[in-house]
Amino acid sequence: MDSREIVTRCLEFRQPERIPASLPPPYWHDFFGVSVDYPRVARSQWRRVSGHRWERVDEWGNTWSRLGDTGKGEVIRGALADLADAATIPLPDLANPAYYERARWALREKAGDKYRVGGLPGFAFNISRKLRRLDQYLMDLVLSPDPIRILARRVDDLLEEMIQQYARIGVDAVMFPEDWGTQQGLMISPDLWRDLFKPGFVRLCAAAHDHDLKVFMHSCGKMTAIISDLIEAGIDLLQFDQPRLHGLDVLAQWSGQIPFWCPVDIQTTLQTRDPALIEAEARLMIELLGSKGGGFVAGYYADNAAIGLDPQVQEMACRAFVRYGHYT
Repeated sequence: MDSREIVTRCLEFRQPERIPASLPPPYWHDFFGVSVDYPRVARSQWRRVSGHRWERVDEWGNTWSRLGDTGKGEVIRGALADLADAATIPLPDLANPAYYERARWALREKAGDKYRVGGLPGFAFNISRKLRRLDQYLMDLVLSPDPIRILARRVDDLLEEMIQQYARIGVDAVMFPEDWGTQQGLMISPDLWRDLFKPGFVRLCAAAHDHDLKVFMHSCGKMTAIISDLIEAGIDLLQFDQPRLHGLDVLAQWSGQIPFWCPVDIQTTLQTRDPALIEAEARLMIELLGSKGGGFVAGYYADNAAIGLDPQVQEMACRAFVRYGHYT
């Protein structure tokens, strides 16, 4: 089986010969990602503004800040200063067909037999909370839900057009990041999430499925309370870097319903630097999450420096995934 078939069979629980993975060389890597080639002039690069503080402006008009010259930072000034402008604030032209031609070329010339994934900037929450800044946006959800719905619909319109462009150039799936959890639970009540956000998930997953595309979602934090809703809405794979935050036994209850894409837990198990514990967790995730004819993808956290690890620690996990990851 080539990479594309291995991933497809895993997603559909149709017994691939091994688990798919996104590991660095010389280990298995079955995915090829592409993104929108949005003009760089629409966003600024990081620049030092004082001492250890750096800032940049993104293509949405949000100002980001970070301390030091590495890291992703966080929005400190959202572009949507007045919620009354939710219906009129300009959104970036991310669905322009011209911005997908480089991705089309890469798929044709470089993807080979890999499973092809197009990147989205998020769904409505991940995008809107930056436009307003997270603290203000969480208050908006309760105090001003009507303009929030208007903004979400506009974002969904843009994302649906992006999905159509990705389908046009030949990806197999789209993937988006949306961190819904804290260390304790969902950022908002599950009922509020179902009211304000689930309809958008249903709409966008249906749009992708209409074009024969799968939908992958990354989320950090403990958002276990809505996993069943995400499955019902049409999400085809969940990518977690902290699977132990949910509980491996808890995630196992959805084995056979949705695949999980995870590294060995970056907050707990990898931090022990214990070869035996790391190997045991890699094996356990394969057994618990990938035992229904598929359903588990071995992951790798790309920024070792950000989690304070020598790459050799994750290499222990890579070796274990390869050792125990064969189905036949």
